[in-house]
Amino acid sequence: MKSLIYVGLASLLVGCTSPPQANIPSPTTRPIATMYDYTIATPQGEPLSISQLAQALQQADIVLVGEWHSHPAAHLLQAQLMAALYQQNPHLTLSMEQFTRDKQTVVNRYLAGEIGEKTLVKEANAWPNYDSDYRPLVEFAKRYHLDVLAANAPKSIVRCVGRQGADYIDKLPTNERLWVARSLTLTPDNYQQTFIDSMHHGNEAQTKRQFAAQTTWDDTMAETMVDYLKQHPQQKIIHVAGRFHTAEGLGTASRITARNPKLKVMMVTPISDQVSLHAGAQDFTVKMQPLPQRYVQKDKMMAAMKAMGQRNSDLKCYK
Repeated sequence: MKSLIYVGLASLLVGCTSPPQANIPSPTTRPIATMYDYTIATPQGEPLSISQLAQALQQADIVLVGEWHSHPAAHLLQAQLMAALYQQNPHLTLSMEQFTRDKQTVVNRYLAGEIGEKTLVKEANAWPNYDSDYRPLVEFAKRYHLDVLAANAPKSIVRCVGRQGADYIDKLPTNERLWVARSLTLTPDNYQQTFIDSMHHGNEAQTKRQFAAQTTWDDTMAETMVDYLKQHPQQKIIHVAGRFHTAEGLGTASRITARNPKLKVMMVTPISDQVSLHAGAQDFTVKMQPLPQRYVQKDKMMAAMKAMGQRNSDLKCYK
């Protein structure tokens, strides 16, 4: 009798503490979406599997894969696409925004097994999310003996360009000058206009300096890949970078084409219900859930921007 009472009490307690189920979608009526899920489509909107995407990219010399930094689905897609591209063509090279030219030797030493991952992370200034987001790409390259290009310009140089303008790179010592593209694309183009349209503050001169900093990244990454393919024409490159650099063939893609119009560049770009591409864009799209809103309260956002500005103001540039 006592056991029946205990069972009855337990049932009442469970009933009292269980959350309401009315607003939870039933798994039998529709799939449960997670932050890892994505769907791929052609520029015309036709669905593709990851293997079909790799096949569609077969003729590309360079595949630019955009990302929202730290998005689980974006990084999962990158790893799976890299494997699919390698399966169809083992002459594959990984190029990364996340490592800079001055750290190429460190990256090479890690791939050769001369240093461990902790040393790579420290000496190559790996991004804070390296372990979760970029390790799979580098480890794939290491396992299958693929080259990894530390394609970007050092952040310290880019920030000084943003502060002083494009002429800053002429002040660099000879060895540091090699870490930045030989020339920057500063003439008005669609990429510059898109950048200006995205800015919400600052005067014209400041905006021009900021764009010079932006294209320092794109020109340097583009030049790194173009130079590499001159020396290794049999290779195919998969390049991972932030979405703004790669979307719609504007940033890095346009700088690649200016340096070598014969190279075929194709883009794979993340989208969401809130962020899409312009009509006529030739990107293959990967739809995923949007990232969480970073700030809800304006004062929190302003405080974070102020702290970032303070870090930049502490930067020492050549005079």
